[in-house]
Amino acid sequence: MPVEPVEVVERAMVRLRRRMTRRTLAGEAQVNDATFGVLDAVEAAEHAGAPIGVSEVATALSVDQPRASKLVAAAVAAGLIRREADQADGRRTLLARTEAGRDLSAQVHDHRRTKFAAAMADWSPADRADFARLLTRFTDAFG
Repeated sequence: MPVEPVEVVERAMVRLRRRMTRRTLAGEAQVNDATFGVLDAVEAAEHAGAPIGVSEVATALSVDQPRASKLVAAAVAAGLIRREADQADGRRTLLARTEAGRDLSAQVHDHRRTKFAAAMADWSPADRADFARLLTRFTDAFG
């Protein structure tokens, strides 16, 4: 009996999830997974042009508010992010990457892209473009 494409995708996604821990994708970066998760969430918010605070970090990491507060405190202590007053709401604190945080993000992006490029090294440019388009479409629809 032929295997349905959705089953093939499910199996591939499970294999990918098992192989691709944050540590694997972070390369030589000396930061724990939880702290790096905070850095990733802050970077994503910066790219989206959306302010981010502890509540949004909690949502992004699927953790409760007290856990997010501890994770943010660790990222601040590591010098990767800083707290800033929200100019629109003085009661709120926003998060931003420090220079060290931006440097670490760039280092990790370079490492990830190198790994991804190696995995697709024998693919044609058209296959790489198709995969990028379809993967983006899939992740956008996945929610």
